[in-house]
Amino acid sequence: MSDTIAALLAENRKFAPPKEFAAKAFFNDPAVYDRAAADPVAYWEEWARRLDWFEPWTKPLEWNSPFAKWFVGGKINACHNCVDRHVAAGAGAATAIVWEGEPGDVRSLTYEELQCEVCRVANALKALGVGKGDRVCVYMPMVPELAITMLACARIGAAHSVVFGGFSAESLEERINDAKAKVVVTADGGWRRGGIVPLKKAVDEALEMGCPTVEKVLVLRRAGEPGTVTNGLATPEYDRGTWVEGRDVWWHDLVPAQSTQ
Repeated sequence: MSDTIAALLAENRKFAPPKEFAAKAFFNDPAVYDRAAADPVAYWEEWARRLDWFEPWTKPLEWNSPFAKWFVGGKINACHNCVDRHVAAGAGAATAIVWEGEPGDVRSLTYEELQCEVCRVANALKALGVGKGDRVCVYMPMVPELAITMLACARIGAAHSVVFGGFSAESLEERINDAKAKVVVTADGGWRRGGIVPLKKAVDEALEMGCPTVEKVLVLRRAGEPGTVTNGLATPEYDRGTWVEGRDVWWHDLVPAQSTQ
């Protein structure tokens, strides 16, 4: 058989980067692999010290096969390290996110702007009852608010479960219940190949199947009403789902009013 079947996916060619590109690489000395292999624990401790720790670790690695615990006793916040430390270091005016939507709408956020937006969403989630240890299901289109929501969850100690916006209501229901999510963050709809994916409708259907832990649904207005024009592209007809008073909350009604602290 091996003589008659071609391995069409085998690829042995190598494509070297341009020399001027390689010269700007953060690492361009292959010896880094030797250093890492010689003492992996010391190597990763060196990198960890470049991050901001609220409390330093007492032990770099606790290994009881097959279980590993890194930086035992240390306390760190992913959001702080992704956002706040750059602002504190004087890079607040640097660009953190550049985004372009399918209709061609463009947004750019500096680290200072991102910090403010993340704080607002973090406070909005707290206002919806989310606290440390709670789970948030994120079912959104590819918009900056997706990354902002993930960072906001990390900021307040809530775990987030990101569900791809193309998944069905049944798949969403399974993931909400697996995580026992307290809040779902979604959008009315998301642009995809000229049409609108009805995200809010899918959330409604998933919750109707039975998601007893969900208390609130935070909804970003992305697609808008049919006929809404975004950068010259009109929103086509789509199913916007059903608004449930007391459960559903518009992003634009809650988030902008929150504190940036």
